This record gives sequence, C-alpha cells and structure tokens, in this order.
Amino acid sequence: MSIWFTQTTTRELNRLYRKTAANSLGIQITEIGDDYLKGTMPVDIRTHQPMGFLHGGASVLLAETLAGVGAQFCVDQVKYYCVGLEINANHVRGAKDGYVEGIASPIHIGRTTQVWDIRINHSKIGLICVSRHTVAVLNVRER
Repeated sequence: MSIWFTQTTTRELNRLYRKTAANSLGIQITEIGDDYLKGTMPVDIRTHQPMGFLHGGASVLLAETLAGVGAQFCVDQVKYYCVGLEINANHVRGAKDGYVEGIASPIHIGRTTQVWDIRINHSKIGLICVSRHTVAVLNVRER
C-alpha cells in the first residue's frame, strides 16, 4: 500500500529541486517506492571536507532533502505543507569518492508531525550515515 497522497515521478521531483542546494551538490532522486524514496549524491569536491572525506553536512543535506520531499508528498499540498523541526545524523564511516545512496522511509506519518529514517550507503563501503528527521505538518491557511 502506498503512503503517497500525491503521485509524482523522479523527473518531476528533480525538476522541483533544480535551483536549490540539493542541485548544487548533485543530489538526484532516483526511485519512488510504495513507502520510500531513494536518491544519490556524488562524493567529490562539492561534497568533501578539507581532509578529502564526505562532509557530514552534505550527508545531512541529502537526508533532509529525501525526508522533506517524502513528507511533502504524504500530505494534501492544497491544505498542508511540511517544514523541518529537527534532524540528527550519526556518521559511521567516511567515503572519499564515488556516490552515496540515501533511502528515506517514514517511521511515523501523523496529522501534525512526521518522523523519517534515512540510511546513507556507499556502494563499496556500506553504511556511512544514519539520520532521523522530524517535520511539522502545517496548515496552508495559517501561513
């Protein structure tokens, strides 16, 4: 059973994020499942910290992008919009090159809040980051 209130495509989602920080870092949403989103990000000069490893902030940007998109498409966008309340991340390994893939899935989809789990993996190294993102679901009329 699908969690999505609004159906969309990866092409449409990537077009929405053309003029954002996510696009600047090369983040691409690659798959929409019944209850998850996947996206990739390159590990290169745009996402490195000074020691040449993937910057933790870049991993958090990938996590928040995936969870934020997911949250927004779980609500009726005519009535509601979602904003981040809190995000945390545990960086368990470092990557120097290639691509990472994030998978975001909801832990809780409620009337006023959502909580998302995001796992970021590198194809050669495995799990590099675990993140949790909480969003508020707000009424458009109260904007």
